[in-house]
Amino acid sequence: MPLITQYEPVQLTLQTDQVTDIPCGTKGGVMINFEKIEVVNRLRKEYVYETLLNYGVHYDKTWIYDKIHHEINQFCSSHSLQQVYIDVFDQIDEKMKDALQGDCTRYAPGIEIISVRVTKPTIPESIRRNFEQMEEERTKVLIAIEKQKVVEKEAETKKKMAISEAEKNSNVSKILMEQKLMEKDSVRRQQEIENQIYMAHEKSQADAAFYRLMKEAEANKLKLTPEFLELQFIEAIADNTKIFFGDKVSNMVLDQRLLGNFLQRLSGEMAREGNLEEGPSERLVA
Repeated sequence: MPLITQYEPVQLTLQTDQVTDIPCGTKGGVMINFEKIEVVNRLRKEYVYETLLNYGVHYDKTWIYDKIHHEINQFCSSHSLQQVYIDVFDQIDEKMKDALQGDCTRYAPGIEIISVRVTKPTIPESIRRNFEQMEEERTKVLIAIEKQKVVEKEAETKKKMAISEAEKNSNVSKILMEQKLMEKDSVRRQQEIENQIYMAHEKSQADAAFYRLMKEAEANKLKLTPEFLELQFIEAIADNTKIFFGDKVSNMVLDQRLLGNFLQRLSGEMAREGNLEEGPSERLVA
């Protein structure tokens, strides 16, 4: 009905609420100011009537704008300037999102907080210069540390290269030494083989000589008959016989049997030569 019925457009898609100029005091009493905080949120369709009935068309003022101011002041009052500005600044986004979503879930479930983006706060100029100087010094320290790491890395690399070179030289020396040892061992084995061949040859010759001597000994043993020994004795006596002429016969001890045989043989030889003359027996002497 015109002039009686009122309506308000309600956005159900994602919307970004920007909360600006949020002053707060840190734990140390320093006043800082957050120029802008963006809150991405959405109102669920099934909770539209209930949310508007409880908190009005401007429900986001209660649960986003005012809530952001409260949470930022709570956060700053429990942290120092160093923490808020540097140390835990990267955690503010998540802390604000969790704080907003916790209360919305409990009291206004139709509001869904998607994300929170917090800009760097503005701090007093003198403090900002001190922070900049501290950051410069910290940067110098980090640069010095990095240079030291580079120098240490270079030294470590040189050390590794030296160790690698030494290991390579050691391995080469070891290989050369093993090669020389193998050559020496090969020469030694060759010499041992030659010695074994020589020993086998000498042993074979010695065995052959021993075998020959054994056979000769056996043959000589077979020849050592009384008749053969007698023959040898007679031949030896015959080769050393001398004939003496005179009135006196030289004295000599002989086996009568051998003497008889010898005289008989000698008589036979002289008879053949026609030189045997009858006369006194004293002319024949052995």
